[in-house]
Amino acid sequence: MALIVVVALPLLAAFLCWLRPLRRIAWVSTVILLALTLSAAVFTAWQVLLTGRVIAIAGWFEADGLSALLLLMVTFVCTVAAIYSGGYMRHETQSQDRLWWFYSNYNLFVFSLVAVPALARVNLVWVAVELVTLFATLLVGYESTPGALEAAWKMAILTIMGAPISLFGFLTLYWAFRTAGGGTSETWQSLCAMAATMSPSLLKLSFLLVFVGFGAKAGLAPMHTWLPDAHSQAPTPICAVLSGMKTTIPLYAVLRLLSVVLGSPDARIGEWMVILGLFSVGIAAFLLLQVRDYKRMFAYSTVEHMGIILTATGFATHAAAYGAVAQMLNHSITKSLCFYAAGMVLLALETRQISRVRGLFRISPFAGSALLLCSLAIAGAPPFPIFLSEFSILSAGLRSGHSAAVIVLAILIVIAFVAIFLQINSMLFGEPSPAATPVLAPRSCRTAILLAVAPVLVFGIYIPGPVHSLMTLAAQQLGGH
Repeated sequence: MALIVVVALPLLAAFLCWLRPLRRIAWVSTVILLALTLSAAVFTAWQVLLTGRVIAIAGWFEADGLSALLLLMVTFVCTVAAIYSGGYMRHETQSQDRLWWFYSNYNLFVFSLVAVPALARVNLVWVAVELVTLFATLLVGYESTPGALEAAWKMAILTIMGAPISLFGFLTLYWAFRTAGGGTSETWQSLCAMAATMSPSLLKLSFLLVFVGFGAKAGLAPMHTWLPDAHSQAPTPICAVLSGMKTTIPLYAVLRLLSVVLGSPDARIGEWMVILGLFSVGIAAFLLLQVRDYKRMFAYSTVEHMGIILTATGFATHAAAYGAVAQMLNHSITKSLCFYAAGMVLLALETRQISRVRGLFRISPFAGSALLLCSLAIAGAPPFPIFLSEFSILSAGLRSGHSAAVIVLAILIVIAFVAIFLQINSMLFGEPSPAATPVLAPRSCRTAILLAVAPVLVFGIYIPGPVHSLMTLAAQQLGGH
């Protein structure tokens, strides 16, 4: 029942925001109902820990360790982003009478995000992923400026083009499933059970098509070109969800299919995943060296982390799968914090250009402190959680015999680390512009940052037992040996 509640409450919130008498309290309705959604996701995860699997409607709505973890990540990030949006949107947008439209579409966006891990049928997962793209595009273009509309259009074209490609990939997967003697219920569980008897050639072709179609939505290079534009033009709360979860959700579908392919002894594609993952990390690392917009900087960091996750799953071991799951979790909670800090800088100085931000500590100590902390965390400095997940991926790669890939990955991670701090150092220190004045951040923004920073600080030094158990279950769903 709790799993159905997770999917239904965002729809209810969207409807309430749309009702004319309730439009004035759209933000309050959104925060309350998403907080309840988060509570239902926590309960679902607890049930998964107790029973191993939650079945709300057999063959339709089911949750295992990986999907329960994704539901927790989505609901946490989206709830905190909703809290942040209260003060931010009142200060940033000029269209106060359209805020109800923003919150209504935001809740539909959340609905599509939670539907992907909650659905068991693969064909419906494809539909939900496309809904994620649709609602994300509407929110990217919300402010209706020329830059925002161009970014939304670019995002729509480059990501929706992948829809027929991924659809053909899933049709190929069904062909392999049916010819192997599968029934009419194409769920993730039934596909994994039949993987060993399916045609390896059809499995590899299916994965290639889905990877291309969904890889564009996940921001994997070279299909990432929409991502920096969308992140630089969208409202900051949307950037937090775009980077924290919108890219992770299609990657979740890709990794689910990869676990099916790895179940076939003759469909070996792990080495290709390592190569493609390293390519994404390399592209992002060198783009970070020349970036001029701090919101685009965090967008390129997303491309880097998606590549690291893909590389880890290509190592195809249980230890690497656990590292990949940890990286997904740590990326989501840390990257959303990065955009909250970036939004504070934008409110304070009204510029996204790195060269025009100097002496941030003097202008806004709160924004400067948040930016320094999140930059350390997202770059992978110890003792923050991304350092732990990246270290576990590198060590798992060494133990699996991928020494050359580990060396390349480590070098690229160091380059990205240096690049981020070359940019951040110039923003935080030095003399501020004479025209700059101290700014007090909106209360809801400060509250959201404090909520978002808590798991980033805690998970770097201690992983609670239930979270570790859920991550272990999630890693088991990714396969490996």
